[in-house]
This record gives sequence, structure tokens and C-alpha cells, in this order.
Amino acid sequence: MQAHIPVLLEECLEGLHLRSAGIYVDGTLGRAGHALEIAKRLTTGRLIGIDRDMTAIRAAEERLGAFSDRVSLVHGNFRDIGVILERLDIDRADGMLFDLGVSSPQLEEAERGFSYMQDAPLDMRMDQSAALTARDVVNTWGEEQLRRILYEYGEERYAPRIAKAIVKAREAMPIETTGQLVDIIKSAMPGSALREKQHPAKRSFQAIRIAVNDELGAVEDMLEAAVERLAIGGRLAVISFHSLEDRLVKNAIGRRERGCTCPRDFPVCVCGFRPTLRAVSRKAILPSEQEIADNPRARSAKLRVAERV
Repeated sequence: MQAHIPVLLEECLEGLHLRSAGIYVDGTLGRAGHALEIAKRLTTGRLIGIDRDMTAIRAAEERLGAFSDRVSLVHGNFRDIGVILERLDIDRADGMLFDLGVSSPQLEEAERGFSYMQDAPLDMRMDQSAALTARDVVNTWGEEQLRRILYEYGEERYAPRIAKAIVKAREAMPIETTGQLVDIIKSAMPGSALREKQHPAKRSFQAIRIAVNDELGAVEDMLEAAVERLAIGGRLAVISFHSLEDRLVKNAIGRRERGCTCPRDFPVCVCGFRPTLRAVSRKAILPSEQEIADNPRARSAKLRVAERV
């Protein structure tokens, strides 16, 4: 297993504007790369680490053991961050970090079914206790539903052909493994698409993973709850890895930055909606060429940072 390298680490630490006595949340703990560096910078402060993957929690317990006096780990979904902080008797946090990517260890664990490069049971659950799996999606969802998620979540231009091929294949026998699914996806695509640099199954696997874990709904809920729980002047930092998630984060910050939602021809504001965030930088923060060379996973990463006002 390769060593875990946290993406955009220095940019995140700078963006969070860390204070040694502050309260911070890492809502996507993963293998605790970001969390470790945050914990090192705290003295009387506190770090709350959250992850829906129990394997990540166990690994983080070991990695963060030296800082157990200032770290609390929670097995949970970041969409429930408001409830989690309330349970911990924390009213406001000084900063929150969310990395929306799938962690490298999850991809490397073939049995998790996230990777199109290894044959494994179709799973893709970030939380192994969740009911819905990739096998359920692929074998029971209707053709139109499959087409929609492939197109909307994966931005897959061959979504209609792939959805049709999946439905046809499962009529003969259930689709049980990632290898079977990859073969079906390839069979539905023209030769020109198979010769592209990107793996032909990448977009479809992304779409199915997002659907299985309701990732977009979770991000919407997280952003709403995070803003409510940030202290004035607190920072929100979100790393995304594909355009769909980045657009969602960008628009969510923009809405909260603009404030009033009344039609422009209204003489006075009647909505009562006031600005709650200020973008720290107008454009997404991207990894340097050196970071990409050291960690190719960082290539598609984008960081957006906003401050509570």
C-alpha cells in the first residue's frame, strides 16, 4: 500500500487560518493526513475528526494517538455535522475541512469495489454498514435512472448506450463484479472512446459511486450545516475532484455571499436573507506542478475557501 499523501496540504492549513486554541473539524478524516498536521498546530484547541468509513476511524486512532488529548474521532456522515457537534456540546467551530475525494486506501482495497482497475465484488459503499451497494444500483435500477446518473453524475456522453448495455447484460445473469461491469461499459462504447487516455469506465464508476453514497445530497446538507456551525471569522475549506462537486461548492458559497434573493426590481429586500460567507479567493486553488509530480492523485483537485461573516 502506498503512503497516504494529503492533497493541497499547505494550502488547506493556510486557508483554515489555524489558531492554536481553536476548534476545528475534519469532516472527511480518511487516513488523517490533514488531521495530523492540524492536530500538531493545536495546544489548548480541539480537532473533531469525522468519517463514515470505520476502517478510516481505526487507522486514524493509531495515527493520531500522540494527540489524543486534543482529538475526538466520530464514526458518522459529514452531512450530520450539526448533530455531531451538538452531541459533543460544541456550539461553534473556528474552521472546517472537507475532502470530497475517495481516499487512496479505499481504492487500493480491491474488496471495496471502488476501482475499475481490479476485479472485485460490486460494493462502493463508503460506510460498510449502509444498505445500498453498487450491485443493487446496477442490477435493480431502471434504464432511464441509470442513464440519468451516468450522464449527470459522471458526465458520460455515452450514458444511453451504457445504460442499455447494463440492462441487457443483467437480463442474462446478475452483474456481480467490477470486472464484469467494466467489460459491459467497454462493449457499449465506440472504438474511438476506448482509445482515449482516460479509462473508459472512469466516468461511469464515478457516477455509480456518487449514487450509492448519495454524495451530492450529503454535500448540500454538509454546506448548510457547516455554515450554521461556523463561528464569525471561521473558515470553510472544501477540496473537490470533479467539476460537478466543484460547481456545487462554488454555487453554494456564491449564494451565501450574495445574500438577498429578491428579484432585482424589488425596491426593498423582503426575503431577509443576509450574506453568511465570503470567498477568500475568487478562483479555486489548484495544486502546484511539483505537487502533481509528487502525487498524481492531486491533478484534478480544487480547493475553495470561504469565511463566515
